[in-house]
Amino acid sequence: MARPLIVIDPEPRGLGEIFDRDARSLLETLGELAIHDGPGRMPAEPFESLLPEMELLIGQSDMPKARLDRAPKLRAIINVETNFLQNVDYETCFERGIHVLAPGSAFARPVAEMTLGLAIDLCRGVTAADRAMRAGKEKWLLAGAEGCFSLYGAGVGLIGFGDLARAFIPLLQPFGCAVKAYDPWISDHFMAGFGVMPASLEEVLSTSRVIVIFAAVTSENQGFLGRREFELIKPGSVVLLMSRAGVVDFPEFLAQVENGRFRAATDVFPVEPAPADDPARKVEDLVLSPHRAGAMTDSLLEIGRQTVADTGLILRGLPPLSCRRAQRETVQRSRSKPIERR
Repeated sequence: MARPLIVIDPEPRGLGEIFDRDARSLLETLGELAIHDGPGRMPAEPFESLLPEMELLIGQSDMPKARLDRAPKLRAIINVETNFLQNVDYETCFERGIHVLAPGSAFARPVAEMTLGLAIDLCRGVTAADRAMRAGKEKWLLAGAEGCFSLYGAGVGLIGFGDLARAFIPLLQPFGCAVKAYDPWISDHFMAGFGVMPASLEEVLSTSRVIVIFAAVTSENQGFLGRREFELIKPGSVVLLMSRAGVVDFPEFLAQVENGRFRAATDVFPVEPAPADDPARKVEDLVLSPHRAGAMTDSLLEIGRQTVADTGLILRGLPPLSCRRAQRETVQRSRSKPIERR
């Protein structure tokens, strides 16, 4: 009996980035592997030749209806870049029962950990004090803590309540923070189950002292945080941009920080890598992180672990459990961008 054909075309990931020896060995027991490990995606001719027998695709290869029609055995597409790109005919997949999956929660804990670190940094002025001291302009003791506050008991507001926010909630528990969250795609009942108070965007912005932006970019929310929204934030607050730069008016975000309305940190930028003359590099009260919050070796290996786990279930005729599934109601609104290698 022929073993199922698993096509692996992981660009922009490298095979060794996401599969350690154990995961690779387990994957090899599940089927016959047809692997293209870059550079770039698998060329069209060999990829097309694999379609008739392909049962599972690991990667973000283009899968329009014409290709799906030539892949009658296909059961699942797992995008190991962890985005839902607009290069798949999702409707055909839904009609045929083809799972389209993304192991995005692999980054949730590392990003949550980094978010907590940056929040404490901004609340206590750690980076600002370091910069001042290196320049010989520091202030000592209480004078050096002007404008700082403790995270303990501070009101925290979350914009977006996906995997990242849900991983962040447990880290806040020791601090006794009252947490409010805004996410139009999540029910109040679901948020309340995490001990979070559902709130409007305006309420989150105007009543929280620490605001974390976890929202993903969709066709409906690009740049939805602009001057009007930023001016609702209480002066002296802290803002962390941890998801995608596309959800904010980035020049206005920089202007508000530069004008002293709030201190901020960002792990993401409109263009990545940020150019050498990016104005963000010159904003004093902005802590910069070069999109490294989730960039941990173990995070990438977790992508592989989740992929192999769900592959095993799917090939046994069972539903996937580890990866996030594309949903008919929302996936067409996604505006995720693929990673660019430079």
